[in-house]
Amino acid sequence: MVQTNENSAAGWQREIYLNGFAGHRMSVPISLSTLEQQAEKAMSPAAWAYIAGGAGLESTVANNRSAFEHYKIVPRMLRDVSNRDTRVSLFDQTFPSPLMLAPVGVLELVHPDADVAVGRAAAALDVPYIFSNQASKPMEEVAAAMGMSPRWFQLYWSKSRDLVASFVQRAEKCGCSAIVVTLDTTMLGWRSRDLDGAYLPFMEGKGIAQYTSDPVFQKLMDEPADPNVRRTITAHSLAGLVKMVNSYPGTGFLNKLRSGRPMKAVQKFISIYSNPALTWDDLAFLRQHTKLPVLLKGVLHPDDARQALDYGVQGIIISNHGGRQVDGSIGTLQALPAIAKAVNKQVPILLDGGVRGGADMFKALALGATAVCIGRPYAYGLAIAGQRGVYEVLRHFMADFELTMALAGCRSVAEIREAGVRE
Repeated sequence: MVQTNENSAAGWQREIYLNGFAGHRMSVPISLSTLEQQAEKAMSPAAWAYIAGGAGLESTVANNRSAFEHYKIVPRMLRDVSNRDTRVSLFDQTFPSPLMLAPVGVLELVHPDADVAVGRAAAALDVPYIFSNQASKPMEEVAAAMGMSPRWFQLYWSKSRDLVASFVQRAEKCGCSAIVVTLDTTMLGWRSRDLDGAYLPFMEGKGIAQYTSDPVFQKLMDEPADPNVRRTITAHSLAGLVKMVNSYPGTGFLNKLRSGRPMKAVQKFISIYSNPALTWDDLAFLRQHTKLPVLLKGVLHPDDARQALDYGVQGIIISNHGGRQVDGSIGTLQALPAIAKAVNKQVPILLDGGVRGGADMFKALALGATAVCIGRPYAYGLAIAGQRGVYEVLRHFMADFELTMALAGCRSVAEIREAGVRE
Protein backbone atom coordinates (compact mmCIF):
# COMPACT_ATOMS: atom_id res chain seq x y z
CA MET A 1 0.00 0.00 0.00
CA VAL A 2 1.06 3.58 -0.63
CA GLN A 3 2.04 5.54 2.47
CA THR A 4 2.79 9.24 2.80
CA ASN A 5 4.56 11.02 5.62
CA GLU A 6 2.51 14.14 5.11
CA ASN A 7 -0.02 14.74 7.89
CA SER A 8 -2.00 17.36 5.97
CA ALA A 9 -5.55 16.75 4.81
CA ALA A 10 -4.39 16.79 1.19
CA GLY A 11 -1.70 14.21 1.96
CA TRP A 12 -4.18 11.89 3.65
CA GLN A 13 -6.72 12.27 0.85
CA ARG A 14 -4.01 11.50 -1.69
CA GLU A 15 -3.00 8.36 0.20
CA ILE A 16 -6.59 7.14 0.31
CA TYR A 17 -7.15 7.70 -3.41
CA LEU A 18 -3.80 6.26 -4.50
CA ASN A 19 -4.41 3.13 -2.46
CA GLY A 20 -7.90 2.91 -3.89
CA PHE A 21 -6.49 3.07 -7.41
CA ALA A 22 -4.22 0.15 -6.50
CA GLY A 23 -7.17 -1.83 -5.18
CA HIS A 24 -6.65 -1.20 -1.46
CA ARG A 25 -9.19 0.34 0.93
CA MET A 26 -8.64 1.84 4.35
CA SER A 27 -8.80 -0.54 7.31
CA VAL A 28 -11.87 1.24 8.69
CA PRO A 29 -14.77 2.99 6.92
CA ILE A 30 -14.69 6.75 6.62
CA SER A 31 -18.47 7.01 6.93
CA LEU A 32 -19.25 7.19 10.66
CA SER A 33 -22.49 5.26 10.28
CA THR A 34 -20.70 2.45 8.44
CA LEU A 35 -17.89 2.54 11.00
CA GLU A 36 -20.45 2.02 13.74
CA GLN A 37 -22.14 -0.83 11.89
CA GLN A 38 -18.88 -2.68 11.32
CA ALA A 39 -17.79 -2.13 14.90
CA GLU A 40 -21.00 -3.69 16.18
CA LYS A 41 -20.28 -6.78 14.09
CA ALA A 42 -16.74 -6.93 15.47
CA MET A 43 -17.86 -6.83 19.12
CA SER A 44 -19.75 -9.24 21.33
CA PRO A 45 -23.34 -8.15 22.17
CA ALA A 46 -22.27 -7.36 25.75
CA ALA A 47 -19.30 -5.28 24.59
CA TRP A 48 -21.44 -3.39 22.08
CA ALA A 49 -24.04 -2.62 24.74
CA TYR A 50 -21.36 -1.30 27.08
CA ILE A 51 -19.59 0.88 24.50
CA ALA A 52 -22.53 2.15 22.44
CA GLY A 53 -25.29 2.26 25.03
CA GLY A 54 -26.62 5.22 26.98
CA ALA A 55 -28.81 5.83 30.00
CA GLY A 56 -32.56 5.22 30.00
CA LEU A 57 -34.18 5.90 26.63
CA GLU A 58 -30.83 7.21 25.36
CA SER A 59 -32.31 10.62 24.62
CA THR A 60 -29.13 12.31 25.85
CA VAL A 61 -27.11 10.36 23.29
CA ALA A 62 -29.50 11.71 20.65
CA ASN A 63 -29.36 15.24 22.10
CA ASN A 64 -25.58 15.27 21.75
CA ARG A 65 -25.93 14.72 18.03
CA SER A 66 -29.00 16.89 17.35
CA ALA A 67 -27.35 19.87 19.05
CA PHE A 68 -24.80 20.06 16.25
CA GLU A 69 -27.55 20.25 13.63
CA HIS A 70 -28.90 23.38 15.31
CA TYR A 71 -25.88 25.41 14.18
CA LYS A 72 -24.83 26.10 10.60
CA ILE A 73 -21.49 27.06 9.06
CA VAL A 74 -21.54 29.96 6.60
CA PRO A 75 -18.47 29.57 4.34
CA ARG A 76 -16.63 32.67 3.11
CA MET A 77 -14.90 32.88 -0.26
CA LEU A 78 -11.62 34.20 -1.74
CA ARG A 79 -9.72 34.13 1.55
CA ASP A 80 -6.41 32.53 0.41
CA VAL A 81 -6.45 29.38 2.51
CA SER A 82 -3.41 27.85 0.81
CA ASN A 83 -1.56 27.87 4.15
CA ARG A 84 -3.48 26.51 7.11
CA ASP A 85 -2.65 26.15 10.81
CA THR A 86 -4.78 23.75 12.84
CA ARG A 87 -2.57 23.86 15.94
CA VAL A 88 -3.85 24.67 19.43
CA SER A 89 -2.01 25.29 22.71
CA LEU A 90 -3.02 23.93 26.10
CA PHE A 91 -1.02 24.34 29.30
CA ASP A 92 2.17 25.38 27.52
CA GLN A 93 1.99 22.48 25.06
CA THR A 94 1.18 22.83 21.36
CA PHE A 95 -0.79 20.09 19.59
CA PRO A 96 -1.28 19.61 15.84
CA SER A 97 -5.06 19.68 16.01
CA PRO A 98 -7.85 20.64 18.44
CA LEU A 99 -8.59 16.93 18.83
CA MET A 100 -8.10 14.81 21.94
CA LEU A 101 -8.99 11.26 22.90
CA ALA A 102 -11.53 11.07 25.70
CA PRO A 103 -11.12 8.32 28.30
CA VAL A 104 -12.99 5.12 27.39
CA GLY A 105 -12.92 2.33 29.93
CA VAL A 106 -12.73 -1.45 29.63
CA LEU A 107 -11.26 -1.42 26.12
CA GLU A 108 -10.29 -5.07 26.48
CA LEU A 109 -13.94 -5.72 25.57
CA VAL A 110 -13.12 -4.19 22.19
CA HIS A 111 -9.59 -5.43 21.42
CA PRO A 112 -6.94 -7.38 23.38
CA ASP A 113 -4.33 -4.61 22.97
CA ALA A 114 -6.83 -2.17 24.47
CA ASP A 115 -5.36 1.08 25.80
CA VAL A 116 -1.85 0.31 24.54
CA ALA A 117 -3.05 0.21 20.94
CA VAL A 118 -4.88 3.51 21.42
CA GLY A 119 -1.82 5.09 23.01
CA ARG A 120 0.45 4.07 20.16
CA ALA A 121 -1.99 5.39 17.55
CA ALA A 122 -2.33 8.69 19.38
CA ALA A 123 1.44 8.98 19.78
CA ALA A 124 1.97 8.49 16.04
CA LEU A 125 0.02 11.71 15.46
CA ASP A 126 0.92 13.58 18.67
CA VAL A 127 -2.76 13.62 19.65
CA PRO A 128 -3.23 13.86 23.44
CA TYR A 129 -4.75 10.77 25.05
CA ILE A 130 -6.64 11.00 28.34
CA PHE A 131 -5.91 7.73 30.13
CA SER A 132 -9.03 6.10 31.56
CA ASN A 133 -9.30 5.49 35.28
CA GLN A 134 -11.08 2.26 34.26
CA ALA A 135 -8.38 1.16 31.84
CA SER A 136 -7.59 -2.40 30.85
CA LYS A 137 -3.85 -1.70 30.95
CA PRO A 138 -1.92 0.11 33.72
CA MET A 139 -1.08 3.72 32.98
CA GLU A 140 2.65 2.99 33.17
CA GLU A 141 2.41 0.40 30.38
CA VAL A 142 0.51 2.76 28.10
CA ALA A 143 2.88 5.64 28.86
CA ALA A 144 5.88 3.47 27.98
CA ALA A 145 4.27 2.63 24.64
CA MET A 146 3.70 6.34 23.90
CA GLY A 147 7.22 7.61 24.51
CA MET A 148 7.18 11.37 25.03
CA SER A 149 3.79 11.93 23.37
CA PRO A 150 1.17 13.91 25.32
CA ARG A 151 -1.21 12.25 27.77
CA TRP A 152 -3.47 13.24 30.63
CA PHE A 153 -5.10 11.14 33.35
CA GLN A 154 -8.79 10.81 34.14
CA LEU A 155 -9.55 10.45 37.85
CA TYR A 156 -12.63 8.79 39.32
CA TRP A 157 -12.73 9.90 42.93
CA SER A 158 -13.08 6.72 45.00
CA LYS A 159 -14.00 6.37 48.67
CA SER A 160 -10.29 6.00 49.52
CA ARG A 161 -8.40 9.29 49.59
CA ASP A 162 -5.13 7.37 49.82
CA LEU A 163 -5.98 5.69 46.53
CA VAL A 164 -6.89 9.03 44.93
CA ALA A 165 -3.51 10.42 45.95
CA SER A 166 -1.70 7.32 44.68
CA PHE A 167 -3.39 7.48 41.28
CA VAL A 168 -2.50 11.15 40.87
CA GLN A 169 1.12 10.63 41.92
CA ARG A 170 1.49 7.69 39.54
CA ALA A 171 0.04 9.80 36.73
CA GLU A 172 2.67 12.48 37.36
CA LYS A 173 5.48 9.92 37.36
CA CYS A 174 4.42 8.40 34.05
CA GLY A 175 4.38 11.74 32.26
CA CYS A 176 0.74 12.83 32.38
CA SER A 177 0.52 16.61 32.08
CA ALA A 178 -3.00 17.19 33.47
CA ILE A 179 -5.57 15.56 35.76
CA VAL A 180 -9.16 15.27 34.54
CA VAL A 181 -11.61 14.76 37.42
CA THR A 182 -14.80 13.10 36.22
CA LEU A 183 -17.71 14.54 38.21
CA ASP A 184 -20.77 12.83 36.74
CA THR A 185 -20.15 9.22 37.75
CA THR A 186 -20.42 9.24 41.52
CA MET A 187 -22.73 6.28 40.88
CA LEU A 188 -23.64 4.35 37.74
CA GLY A 189 -26.51 5.70 35.67
CA TRP A 190 -29.51 3.57 34.63
CA ARG A 191 -27.86 2.00 31.59
CA SER A 192 -30.67 0.07 29.96
CA ARG A 193 -28.64 -2.05 27.56
CA ASP A 194 -26.21 -3.21 30.24
CA LEU A 195 -29.08 -3.92 32.62
CA ASP A 196 -30.99 -5.88 29.99
CA GLY A 197 -27.91 -8.07 29.57
CA ALA A 198 -27.33 -8.10 33.34
CA TYR A 199 -23.67 -7.55 32.56
CA LEU A 200 -21.09 -5.36 34.27
CA PRO A 201 -17.51 -6.03 33.08
CA PHE A 202 -16.00 -5.04 36.42
CA MET A 203 -17.59 -8.15 37.97
CA GLU A 204 -15.21 -10.19 35.80
CA GLY A 205 -12.20 -8.14 36.86
CA LYS A 206 -12.13 -6.22 33.58
CA GLY A 207 -11.35 -2.50 33.46
CA ILE A 208 -9.63 -2.35 36.84
CA ALA A 209 -5.97 -2.45 35.77
CA GLN A 210 -5.23 0.93 37.37
CA TYR A 211 -6.37 -0.56 40.68
CA THR A 212 -4.69 -3.97 40.62
CA SER A 213 -1.41 -2.29 39.64
CA ASP A 214 -1.60 0.16 42.54
CA PRO A 215 0.26 -0.48 45.83
CA VAL A 216 -2.38 1.32 47.91
CA PHE A 217 -5.16 -0.74 46.38
CA GLN A 218 -3.20 -3.94 47.02
CA LYS A 219 -3.13 -3.03 50.72
CA LEU A 220 -6.84 -2.18 50.68
CA MET A 221 -7.54 -5.66 49.31
CA ASP A 222 -6.30 -7.13 52.60
CA GLU A 223 -9.15 -5.48 54.50
CA PRO A 224 -12.04 -7.80 55.44
CA ALA A 225 -14.70 -8.20 52.76
CA ASP A 226 -18.34 -7.34 53.40
CA PRO A 227 -19.71 -10.43 55.26
CA ASN A 228 -23.27 -9.67 54.09
CA VAL A 229 -22.45 -10.33 50.42
CA ARG A 230 -23.69 -13.76 49.37
CA ARG A 231 -23.30 -15.27 45.91
CA THR A 232 -25.10 -18.20 44.34
CA ILE A 233 -22.73 -20.65 42.70
CA THR A 234 -23.84 -21.56 39.18
CA ALA A 235 -22.13 -22.66 36.00
CA HIS A 236 -22.39 -19.07 34.79
CA SER A 237 -20.80 -17.63 37.94
CA LEU A 238 -17.99 -20.20 37.74
CA ALA A 239 -17.32 -19.10 34.17
CA GLY A 240 -17.21 -15.54 35.46
CA LEU A 241 -14.71 -16.59 38.11
CA VAL A 242 -12.44 -18.02 35.41
CA LYS A 243 -12.58 -14.69 33.55
CA MET A 244 -11.90 -12.85 36.80
CA VAL A 245 -8.78 -14.92 37.47
CA ASN A 246 -7.57 -14.52 33.89
CA SER A 247 -8.00 -10.75 34.09
CA TYR A 248 -5.91 -10.47 37.24
CA PRO A 249 -2.21 -9.66 36.64
CA GLY A 250 0.41 -12.34 37.05
CA THR A 251 1.04 -15.83 35.75
CA GLY A 252 -0.25 -19.23 36.74
CA PHE A 253 -4.04 -19.61 36.78
CA LEU A 254 -4.09 -21.97 39.78
CA ASN A 255 -1.68 -19.83 41.76
CA LYS A 256 -3.84 -16.76 41.23
CA LEU A 257 -6.99 -18.72 42.06
CA ARG A 258 -5.56 -20.11 45.31
CA SER A 259 -4.35 -16.70 46.40
CA GLY A 260 -7.89 -15.34 46.36
CA ARG A 261 -6.54 -12.01 45.11
CA PRO A 262 -8.66 -11.82 41.93
CA MET A 263 -11.92 -12.05 43.87
CA LYS A 264 -10.67 -9.70 46.57
CA ALA A 265 -9.75 -7.17 43.89
CA VAL A 266 -13.25 -7.18 42.42
CA GLN A 267 -14.90 -7.04 45.83
CA LYS A 268 -12.77 -4.13 46.97
CA PHE A 269 -13.22 -2.27 43.69
CA ILE A 270 -17.00 -2.59 43.85
CA SER A 271 -17.02 -1.28 47.42
CA ILE A 272 -14.87 1.84 46.86
CA TYR A 273 -15.23 2.61 43.13
CA SER A 274 -17.33 5.77 43.40
CA ASN A 275 -18.00 8.42 46.01
CA PRO A 276 -21.43 10.08 45.94
CA ALA A 277 -20.43 12.23 48.93
CA LEU A 278 -17.95 14.23 46.81
CA THR A 279 -18.25 18.04 47.10
CA TRP A 280 -16.44 21.12 45.85
CA ASP A 281 -14.40 21.28 49.04
CA ASP A 282 -12.76 17.92 48.22
CA LEU A 283 -10.87 19.58 45.38
CA ALA A 284 -8.48 21.13 47.92
CA PHE A 285 -7.22 17.61 48.72
CA LEU A 286 -6.32 17.09 45.09
CA ARG A 287 -4.39 20.33 44.94
CA GLN A 288 -2.35 19.16 47.93
CA HIS A 289 -1.19 16.10 45.99
CA THR A 290 -0.43 17.43 42.52
CA LYS A 291 0.98 20.49 40.82
CA LEU A 292 -0.50 19.45 37.48
CA PRO A 293 -3.37 21.43 35.93
CA VAL A 294 -6.75 20.12 37.10
CA LEU A 295 -9.74 20.02 34.74
CA LEU A 296 -13.29 19.17 35.75
CA LYS A 297 -15.15 16.84 33.37
CA GLY A 298 -18.94 16.74 33.43
CA VAL A 299 -19.77 20.44 33.74
CA LEU A 300 -23.03 21.38 31.97
CA HIS A 301 -24.34 24.40 33.90
CA PRO A 302 -22.73 27.86 33.68
CA ASP A 303 -23.01 28.30 37.47
CA ASP A 304 -20.91 25.16 37.97
CA ALA A 305 -18.37 26.60 35.53
CA ARG A 306 -18.20 29.83 37.56
CA GLN A 307 -17.81 27.87 40.77
CA ALA A 308 -15.04 25.81 39.21
CA LEU A 309 -13.16 29.05 38.54
CA ASP A 310 -13.72 30.12 42.14
CA TYR A 311 -12.09 26.88 43.26
CA GLY A 312 -9.07 27.49 41.09
CA VAL A 313 -9.39 24.74 38.48
CA GLN A 314 -7.38 25.18 35.30
CA GLY A 315 -9.88 23.85 32.76
CA ILE A 316 -13.40 22.59 32.09
CA ILE A 317 -14.61 19.69 29.98
CA ILE A 318 -18.25 19.98 28.98
CA SER A 319 -19.52 16.41 29.04
CA ASN A 320 -22.54 14.29 29.90
CA HIS A 321 -20.53 11.06 29.83
CA GLY A 322 -21.62 10.25 26.31
CA GLY A 323 -25.25 10.18 27.46
CA ARG A 324 -24.51 7.26 29.80
CA GLN A 325 -25.46 8.86 33.11
CA VAL A 326 -28.55 11.13 32.98
CA ASP A 327 -31.26 10.41 30.42
CA GLY A 328 -32.91 13.57 29.07
CA SER A 329 -29.88 15.73 29.79
CA ILE A 330 -28.87 18.76 27.77
CA GLY A 331 -26.61 18.06 24.79
CA THR A 332 -23.02 19.15 25.28
CA LEU A 333 -22.99 21.65 22.41
CA GLN A 334 -26.21 23.14 23.78
CA ALA A 335 -24.36 23.83 27.03
CA LEU A 336 -21.29 25.35 25.39
CA PRO A 337 -22.36 28.96 24.60
CA ALA A 338 -23.53 29.76 28.14
CA ILE A 339 -20.47 28.14 29.71
CA ALA A 340 -18.14 29.94 27.31
CA LYS A 341 -19.76 33.22 28.31
CA ALA A 342 -19.42 32.39 32.01
CA VAL A 343 -15.78 31.37 31.72
CA ASN A 344 -14.91 34.31 29.47
CA LYS A 345 -11.65 32.77 28.21
CA GLN A 346 -10.16 32.50 31.72
CA VAL A 347 -9.44 28.77 31.32
CA PRO A 348 -9.59 26.31 28.40
CA ILE A 349 -12.93 24.69 27.61
CA LEU A 350 -13.02 21.24 26.01
CA LEU A 351 -16.18 19.67 24.60
CA ASP A 352 -16.84 15.93 24.80
CA GLY A 353 -19.98 14.32 23.42
CA GLY A 354 -21.48 13.80 20.00
CA VAL A 355 -18.48 14.93 17.92
CA ARG A 356 -18.59 12.86 14.75
CA GLY A 357 -16.60 14.82 12.17
CA GLY A 358 -14.64 17.88 11.17
CA ALA A 359 -17.74 20.08 10.84
CA ASP A 360 -18.65 19.27 14.46
CA MET A 361 -15.16 20.24 15.56
CA PHE A 362 -15.47 23.52 13.63
CA LYS A 363 -18.83 24.35 15.23
CA ALA A 364 -17.56 23.62 18.74
CA LEU A 365 -14.54 25.89 18.29
CA ALA A 366 -16.70 28.62 16.77
CA LEU A 367 -18.90 28.53 19.88
CA GLY A 368 -16.00 28.86 22.30
CA ALA A 369 -14.37 25.48 22.80
CA THR A 370 -10.57 25.29 22.89
CA ALA A 371 -10.54 21.67 21.71
CA VAL A 372 -12.85 18.66 21.41
CA CYS A 373 -12.69 15.05 22.58
CA ILE A 374 -13.90 11.91 20.84
CA GLY A 375 -14.58 8.56 22.46
CA ARG A 376 -16.82 6.04 20.72
CA PRO A 377 -15.43 6.67 17.19
CA TYR A 378 -11.90 5.64 18.11
CA ALA A 379 -13.23 2.68 20.11
CA TYR A 380 -15.04 1.58 16.95
CA GLY A 381 -11.80 1.85 14.98
CA LEU A 382 -10.06 -0.20 17.66
CA ALA A 383 -12.71 -2.92 17.44
CA ILE A 384 -12.37 -3.22 13.67
CA ALA A 385 -8.61 -2.94 13.12
CA GLY A 386 -6.77 -2.41 16.41
CA GLN A 387 -4.06 0.24 16.51
CA ARG A 388 -4.30 0.86 12.77
CA GLY A 389 -8.03 1.39 13.08
CA VAL A 390 -7.59 4.04 15.78
CA TYR A 391 -4.88 5.75 13.73
CA GLU A 392 -7.09 5.94 10.65
CA VAL A 393 -10.07 7.29 12.60
CA LEU A 394 -7.84 10.07 13.96
CA ARG A 395 -6.47 10.88 10.51
CA HIS A 396 -10.01 11.04 9.13
CA PHE A 397 -11.11 13.49 11.84
CA MET A 398 -8.02 15.66 11.48
CA ALA A 399 -8.27 15.82 7.69
CA ASP A 400 -12.01 16.49 7.73
CA PHE A 401 -11.49 19.33 10.20
CA GLU A 402 -8.68 20.92 8.20
CA LEU A 403 -10.69 20.80 4.98
CA THR A 404 -13.82 22.17 6.68
CA MET A 405 -11.80 25.01 8.16
CA ALA A 406 -10.25 25.90 4.80
CA LEU A 407 -13.44 25.58 2.78
CA ALA A 408 -15.21 27.81 5.30
CA GLY A 409 -12.57 30.47 4.59
CA CYS A 410 -10.50 30.13 7.77
CA ARG A 411 -6.73 29.74 7.88
CA SER A 412 -6.39 29.10 11.62
CA VAL A 413 -8.32 28.17 14.73
CA ALA A 414 -8.37 31.83 15.74
CA GLU A 415 -10.20 32.70 12.53
CA ILE A 416 -12.80 30.00 13.24
CA ARG A 417 -13.67 31.78 16.47
CA GLU A 418 -13.96 35.05 14.61
CA ALA A 419 -16.13 33.52 11.87
CA GLY A 420 -18.61 31.88 14.23
CA VAL A 421 -21.68 29.88 13.20
CA ARG A 422 -25.38 30.68 12.80
CA GLU A 423 -28.43 29.15 14.43
